[in-house]
Amino acid sequence: MDYAFASAGAESRRAGCLVLLLGKDLTAPALLSKLPAAARTHVESVLKQGDLSSAAGQHLLLPKVPELAAERLLLVALGQEATLKPHEFIKVVQAVARAVLGTQSKDVLWSLDGLDVEGQDHAWVLRQVVLEFEAARYKYSATKGGDKASNNANAAKLAKVRFQRTGRKRNDQSDRLIKQALGIAQGVATARELGNLPANVCTPVYLASQARSIARGCAKLSVKVLEEKQLRELKMGAFLSVAAGSVQPPRLIIMEYRGAAKSVAPHVLVGKGITFDTGGISIKPAAAMDEMKFDMCGAASVLGTMHALAELQPKVNVVGLVAAAENMPSGTATKPGDVVTSMSGQTIEVLNTDAEGRLVLCDALTYAERYKPQSVVDIATLTGACVVALGHHAHGLFSNQPELQAALEASGATCHDRAWPMPLWPEYQPALDSNFADIANVGGRYGGAITAACFLSRFTQAYAWAHLDIAGTAWISGGKEKGATGRPVPLLTQYLLNQEA
Repeated sequence: MDYAFASAGAESRRAGCLVLLLGKDLTAPALLSKLPAAARTHVESVLKQGDLSSAAGQHLLLPKVPELAAERLLLVALGQEATLKPHEFIKVVQAVARAVLGTQSKDVLWSLDGLDVEGQDHAWVLRQVVLEFEAARYKYSATKGGDKASNNANAAKLAKVRFQRTGRKRNDQSDRLIKQALGIAQGVATARELGNLPANVCTPVYLASQARSIARGCAKLSVKVLEEKQLRELKMGAFLSVAAGSVQPPRLIIMEYRGAAKSVAPHVLVGKGITFDTGGISIKPAAAMDEMKFDMCGAASVLGTMHALAELQPKVNVVGLVAAAENMPSGTATKPGDVVTSMSGQTIEVLNTDAEGRLVLCDALTYAERYKPQSVVDIATLTGACVVALGHHAHGLFSNQPELQAALEASGATCHDRAWPMPLWPEYQPALDSNFADIANVGGRYGGAITAACFLSRFTQAYAWAHLDIAGTAWISGGKEKGATGRPVPLLTQYLLNQEA
């Protein structure tokens, strides 16, 4: 979709919908006084009727306002405070996007007069508007059959969003911010689509094919896929133990984006790609097991971020590693009590086959050493314990380097895709002691997100590393909103953009 700043004169422009923001007590900005007299009188009359609440995000759509050039007028309340909190602003933008996309409008003119977000500048506001509009436009339809056309009807009609703000004109900075937001939004959409696909479609082999599709047409992005024979040659016994019970073959997907000189060490992203997780022999309860197709959302976020890089082409080197496997019970599946040998040479006692994500990740993290990376970030729907600790708003953030942790936390704050630092203290490590191997794959009932991160830390001592536990943020459970969120593509992309050479 096309986004840009329009010149002044919103009140006289033709559009499918004009968006007007209303402040405290539903007072209107200067734009209202510029509307034709009949239009102004009509709006004032509607507001006096009391049908519009002043709570942030409440809105009222008025069709065919007298003498108004726009076909529709959308009145949107900003709340009772002089400035919006960032989360309230996002609620407002989401409300506007849903309302506009619910009409037949082909273009939107949005007056940003009166909009002030606490602690945020124009750049942040503009980028978040584009990101939220693009998120609202996304509709899953891949397996919907005859519903595909109707599913995307209104979203497809909307082609232009024009912004207007008194004293501000279109410039190169605005264009750059919009382009950046659209690149991130494309990555988010890719991650959401991959996450939403059913596991009988989105297999490890399918993820590999999608990686190749993303790289097609981008000379800076290359893809290599390691198959089971090659994984055995690399002695990735932990990774292979997860796939042992499935007929779906595992894949290690390697995506290399080269935007800087070869001499510049890359940043590495490692994604957990369990395309379906039954729990293996330690099988999960049947309730909500369908949502275990989302257990590859870490992998999806890596592919989505690489897609964003292909669109934006920043001057940075990045490697994306996706450890893709299916965790199933069968006669060949790994059993509780089995001991496997990781690529690092460390042996692992598998006490719970449902703690499989860390087994595929540990070998991929060892593989990452060969790149002599500046940083490594793994992304995984790793533990239910992280959901208990942080709910569905923040990713759990663990790191062995304070500077990397701070950079990721700041990147998440910038794009409102936030992560919260968690402890990685040595006192937690003894929970992983095993009588029969170098390390156990689970550490008991308490502090499960932390002991999972402690497990991964055993394989990351050669570089600066961070772990994002996205079990509470990667998808929404149940109801009409059920589906993948595409997080943390915004955080990861922002972090990498900040690393430009």
